[in-house]
Amino acid sequence: MPVRSIAAEELGPALAGGEAGAQIRDWCAALEAGSVLYFPQTPIPIPEGDLKTLLSGSQTDSRLHKNIAYKPNRDELTGVDAKTLPAEAVRELHAIMRRYSASVEEFLSRFLAPYRKRWVLDYASYRPIEEQGRDLSVRRRNDLLHTDAFPTRPTRGWRILRFFHNIHPTRTRDWVTGEPFAKVVGHFTPSAIPAPQADGALARAGKQAAQAVGLGKLIPQWKRTPYDEFMMRLHNTMKEDAAFQSSCVREEVQFAPGSSWMVYTETVPHAVLAGQYALEQTFLVDPAAMIEPGSAPIRVLEVMTGTKLA
Repeated sequence: MPVRSIAAEELGPALAGGEAGAQIRDWCAALEAGSVLYFPQTPIPIPEGDLKTLLSGSQTDSRLHKNIAYKPNRDELTGVDAKTLPAEAVRELHAIMRRYSASVEEFLSRFLAPYRKRWVLDYASYRPIEEQGRDLSVRRRNDLLHTDAFPTRPTRGWRILRFFHNIHPTRTRDWVTGEPFAKVVGHFTPSAIPAPQADGALARAGKQAAQAVGLGKLIPQWKRTPYDEFMMRLHNTMKEDAAFQSSCVREEVQFAPGSSWMVYTETVPHAVLAGQYALEQTFLVDPAAMIEPGSAPIRVLEVMTGTKLA
């Protein structure tokens, strides 16, 4: 997938242009279509004291979680082992993550002005552990190409926008990205797609969609919409398909120390090969707010199956 680099000197004039700025709209359209927007110099500076704390290494004492999560809607920090960290250290980390989450939202409120803040602020995370060589089950591995889906937080078709920040002082964070969403989905889709279902209930539409892509059994009628169920099965199937992983088209990307990037991770197949010390903030964005609404995966799948999926 293409990487669009945005230099610091470009950012100021574009943001000054306000919501109607042509450059901002162009960047948003590229993001929606599957580009990775890359900031060689992060637009989210972190206070020196916060950075020193995050790089101290003490947070890796927690072995139960691959990252530390901050939940803005509840102002809650999880993934920290309170038995190995002093209470004051936990409070400090909580405050750092609260500040980081707020600063990313403030920046994107201006950068994504065409969306008019039509999003839900989801989790922020701190990832202190080295990604290369981690011993994880196939479905939990980050180094296999996948598109994102949340097993416990269904999006109901809203897009998953993630803003990342490599805070390692000297090392790159190494990714690979894959082909466009529609092409990847086609790899797992039989050639015959059922005709549109004019009067079927949502449950039947969901079952039809699942059968169309050949990814499993009857969709559960609770918790997830048919779209969420499909995306979760796609996530797992991509990781479990060794032939796909070995033969698919991929592009290597290295994100420099101190850089940031943002991408719709339910759209762009991606994997993390190496890197340590990263921050991330997730947003769930209304597909109706898009400059090009048809680029959203839920719209792509609804066209493919002829059914409403959420």
